Amino acid sequence: MLVGVLPGFGPAAAVSLLIPVTFGLDATTAIITLAAILYGAAYGGTTTAVLLRIPGEASSVATTLDGYAMAKRGRAGPALVIAALASFVGGMVGVVGFVLVAPFSRLALEFGAPELTLVAVLGMALITAFAGSSPGKALVSVGLGVLVASVGIDQGQGLQRFTFGLPELFAGIGLVPVVMGAFGLSEILSQVARANGAPVAPLEVGRLMPTRTDLRRSAAPFARGSVIGFFMGLLPGSPGAATSLASYALEKKVSRRRGEFGRGAVEGVAGPEAANNSLAISSMIPLFTLGIPTSATVAIMAGAFTINGLVPGPLLFRDNPDVAWGIIASLIVGNVILLVLNIPLARVWVSLLRIPFPYLMGLIMVFLVLGTYSINGTTFDVFVMVAAGALGYVMSLAAVPLTPFVLALILVPMIEDNFQRALALSRGDYAVFTDGPISSTLLGLIALAVLATAARPLVSRALARVLARRVDRSQGEPPAGPAAPSGDDDGPVPPAPTAPATHDPAPAAVVDPTRTDTRTDTDTRTATRTTTKESIR
Repeated sequence: MLVGVLPGFGPAAAVSLLIPVTFGLDATTAIITLAAILYGAAYGGTTTAVLLRIPGEASSVATTLDGYAMAKRGRAGPALVIAALASFVGGMVGVVGFVLVAPFSRLALEFGAPELTLVAVLGMALITAFAGSSPGKALVSVGLGVLVASVGIDQGQGLQRFTFGLPELFAGIGLVPVVMGAFGLSEILSQVARANGAPVAPLEVGRLMPTRTDLRRSAAPFARGSVIGFFMGLLPGSPGAATSLASYALEKKVSRRRGEFGRGAVEGVAGPEAANNSLAISSMIPLFTLGIPTSATVAIMAGAFTINGLVPGPLLFRDNPDVAWGIIASLIVGNVILLVLNIPLARVWVSLLRIPFPYLMGLIMVFLVLGTYSINGTTFDVFVMVAAGALGYVMSLAAVPLTPFVLALILVPMIEDNFQRALALSRGDYAVFTDGPISSTLLGLIALAVLATAARPLVSRALARVLARRVDRSQGEPPAGPAAPSGDDDGPVPPAPTAPATHDPAPAAVVDPTRTDTRTDTDTRTATRTTTKESIR
C-alpha cells in the first residue's frame, strides 16, 4: 500500500527490490509477498490522487478527476472510503473470476497484434466521444497526446521524431513525469492563480464516512468496474490507466448525473477503483495458467517463480497445487486486511488537508520532484514534469479535458507497436485488420464511436431547439381562468358602477371611446343652441 502512496515508485520497482529479500522464504510465502505488492499498490495509489491530485500509480489517473473534486468540497473522507470499498469489491470479484475463468483464459490468446491495435483505437474513439462537453476540444486533447507520444525513435524504421538531437528524448517521453506534471503541478498553478496573493484557507474537512446515498450510487459502478477490469486484465499489455479511464467513460455514459462528473461524482471514484483492483488480480491469471506475463510487474513475478523452482503455466495447478491455491487464498486474506487498514487510515490521510496552503503546496512540490527524479535518476524528467504542468495549466484555462490527452499517451505506443507487428506478420497486407469475427466486431464498434462523436453537436442542437420550442409554447399559452383586473393592465378598464342617468336608463355594456367622444360633442352643440335661443328670447 505504501508503494502506491509514493508517486513514481511503482510496483514493478518494489517487486524487483524485494526479490532478494524473499530468498530465505519458501516458494509460497515468497510469491504471496510479491503478489501483495501488486494489488496493494492499487489501493495506495488512490490516497495521493484524492488528497493532492497526484496519482500514486498511473492506474489512479481517473480517480483524480472526481476524487480530488470531492476533496475540495470537503468530502475527502467519503472519497477514500468509497475507493477502499471499491478496491475490495474489485479484488474479490477478481479472485472469484480467478477460480472460475482460469480454465478458459486461453481465449485471451485469440487477441493478436491486429486485435490489440483495434482495441486501443476503440479506446481512443470512446474517450473522445464521451469526454467533456465539446468533441472538438476532446480531439485537440487527443492530438496533443499523440504529438507527445510520438517523440522518440520509431522502432520500426529507426527514424528520430521530434528529438531535436537530445539523447534524453531518444526513448520517448515517460508517462509518469507527464501525468504528475499535468495533474499535480497544474493544480498548484491553478491554486496560486486563484489565490492572487491572498491567503488560502486549507481545504475543508467534512465527515469521514459516506452516506447511504453514496453507497447506493456506488453499487452499480462497483459491479461494472470490476467486470471491466477483470476482462481487461486477461489481455496481454493492457495498461491499468487505460482500463480505469475506460471504466470512468462508461460510468459517465450511463449515469443520469453526467453534469456532476469532474465536479465530485462518487461514481467517478467507485468505478475506476473497482476496475484497478480487479485488473491487478486478473492480470496474474495468464501467468498462472499459460505462463504468459501481461505486464512488467507480472513478468518480474515470473522470474521469482523460476528462482523458487516453479514453472508458471498449465502444469502449475497439477504439480504444485499447494502453491497455486495457497496464493489464491492469500488474495482473499490480503484484500480483507487492506480494507480493514484503509478505512481507519482514511481519517489520518484526511488530516493532511488541515495543513496550511503554503506548506501543503510545498509538500506536493517535494512529492512531485522526488517522485519524478526517482524514476530514472535524471533531472531531465523533472523538466518534463514542469513542462507538462504548464501545458496542463493552459489546457485547464482553455477548458480542454486532460483525460483524452493522458489516454493518447498510453494507447499510442500500444497502437504503434501492435500495428507494425501485425503488418510484419502479414507481410504488409492491411486485410489482417478485417479478418475474423473479433476484428469485424471491433471495427463496427469503432465506427459507432466515430459516428457518436460526429453526431453529438447535431443532437445537442436538436435538443436545444426542442427545449426552446417547449419553453416558448409554455410561455405563450393563455391562463386557465379569467384574470383579475389589474391597474397595470394596458387594456380598457371597465368603468366603476354609477347611478343610471335619467336620460339613458340602459347601461352600455361596451363603450367605444370614439363614439363617446362624438356623443359628447353632439350634446355640447345641442346645449349651446338651447342656451343661445334662451338668450335671444
